[in-house]
Amino acid sequence: MPNQPKILAFAGSSRIDSFNKKLAKFAIAEASKAGAEVTYIDMLDYPLPLFNEDLETKEGLPPKVLEFKRLLREHQGFIISCPEYNGSITPLLKNAIDWASRPELNEESLSCFKGKVAALLATSPGALGGIRGLVHVRAILEGIGVLVIPEQKAIPNAEQAFDPSGQLTDGRQAQGVAAIAQKLTEVTTKLYYS
Repeated sequence: MPNQPKILAFAGSSRIDSFNKKLAKFAIAEASKAGAEVTYIDMLDYPLPLFNEDLETKEGLPPKVLEFKRLLREHQGFIISCPEYNGSITPLLKNAIDWASRPELNEESLSCFKGKVAALLATSPGALGGIRGLVHVRAILEGIGVLVIPEQKAIPNAEQAFDPSGQLTDGRQAQGVAAIAQKLTEVTTKLYYS
């Protein structure tokens, strides 16, 4: 399809049965329906050491960081489903962003992020659905040049939110996620192909 935006989707969780991975996968299907070419990655496949500038100076960027950065560069938009840890961003997601923000030789600073478009989602067993953490993720991404669309969704009571096939059981919540995926696709298309 011409003018088809490429969107990278992932969750800020390494847990195998993560609710946020389910939410990211649900959003992928909706973005695909809206016309995007979507790639899903599991951060469990990108184990990264804790960011340490001395390690970077001594050994350079770890191979998994280079792989992650390549994927970020190859996509114009991001769907990020963000677990909330103590009211904030998960260490896994923050560490991945910190590593990816480090330039390679002759690379423009923050080239993985500048001008990209992102949609933020969250789900949590709690009543707030992870909304508090999204504030911090948004601030971090906007600070490094990502256009984060205003629409976002935090889904509470995650244990009851999905059926066995990974579909959202609440129709209004499902429509909300679908609308966000469509908006991300539309905005990314307009920015890159208009």
